[in-house]
Amino acid sequence: MQNNHHKEHLYKILVIGDLGVGKTSIIKRYVHHNFSPNYRATIGVDFALKVLNWDQETVRLQLWDIAGQERFGNMTRVYYREAMGAFIVFDVTRPASFDAVTKWKEDLDSKLTLANGKHVATVLLANKCDQGRDVLTNNGIKMEQFCQENGFVGWFETSAKENINIDEAANSFPVFKLG
Repeated sequence: MQNNHHKEHLYKILVIGDLGVGKTSIIKRYVHHNFSPNYRATIGVDFALKVLNWDQETVRLQLWDIAGQERFGNMTRVYYREAMGAFIVFDVTRPASFDAVTKWKEDLDSKLTLANGKHVATVLLANKCDQGRDVLTNNGIKMEQFCQENGFVGWFETSAKENINIDEAANSFPVFKLG
């Protein structure tokens, strides 16, 4: 017999950013707890499901791994539909991938708004922090300021390879506090 107090939630979370920044690796680390250096580039979109059990609630996170070259495609509007949150990922060893972050955020904000008219909660991930420190992420105050100015709810230095801040970033979404 099912407990009537048990709630289930399904949240669609987008994982976007330039090609090769580690989106698939972050998802694989978070969902399957493993890392492989040998991923092929994602074509179009891929999915993963993470199930979390909290008290009387089951939360199903549907993670949408959207290929880096898709930003200018017309399909992103379809992929973004009904998402409750997003990670925008950049590679700390490749400054150009950080330069693209604002373009990804603008694209996301132009194509997706919540029912209340607000933008979805977006967390910035500075990935591959195990490979040396970026000038930007070395200055946490600058990163905080960048996030405030560009509508991010926060940022994390992450490493899918070394499993640094992956769970912390995922658990930071304000969407979970809605339940």
